[in-house]
Amino acid sequence: LVHGVRCLSMGYFVPDEQPVIWRGPMLHKAIEQLVTEAWWDQPDFLLIDMPPGTGDVALTLSEIVPRIEMYVVTTPQAAAQRVAQRSAYAARKLKLAVRGVIENMSWFVGDDGKRYDIFGSGGGQKLADELGVPLLGQVPLNMTLREGGDEGTPIVTDGNDTDVHAAFAQLAKTIAAQGQARVYRQELRLV
Repeated sequence: LVHGVRCLSMGYFVPDEQPVIWRGPMLHKAIEQLVTEAWWDQPDFLLIDMPPGTGDVALTLSEIVPRIEMYVVTTPQAAAQRVAQRSAYAARKLKLAVRGVIENMSWFVGDDGKRYDIFGSGGGQKLADELGVPLLGQVPLNMTLREGGDEGTPIVTDGNDTDVHAAFAQLAKTIAAQGQARVYRQELRLV
């Protein structure tokens, strides 16, 4: 448990300096074990942070959990949207439902109190419109979020009420409101 959340990562099993360069059968087996052989208890949600792109991870997950649903994360930047769009199209080819788009690093508020759209603006909504799904939320870029990530402290547990904290809280409510988790296997519940 990390801050009350059950989590697993390949990073827990290999030294920090050792890259994990797996494809095909090795990657498939590792993902299968992480997803199906771990004790997840009875989670409301099982979130799987996938690498960008359209490769072996999505294929393996579609085989292991045939009705897994996907949330596409992008930044407002056009290049990031294209990568995220390809991931969504690949998911649909694999018959995975795309539930919505989340825009990360949407803006930055400087020390002067001004909002800066350093990666552009509107990209998440544009991608959501192209995919025919809702834009579920926008998460601003924030130094406290980055520092917390480096230190292993989630921003929602630091006691500060920031725009990022509010964005994550609203995003969680929005995703939860999309519906109850569906039971796909007795030992595994996914959204």
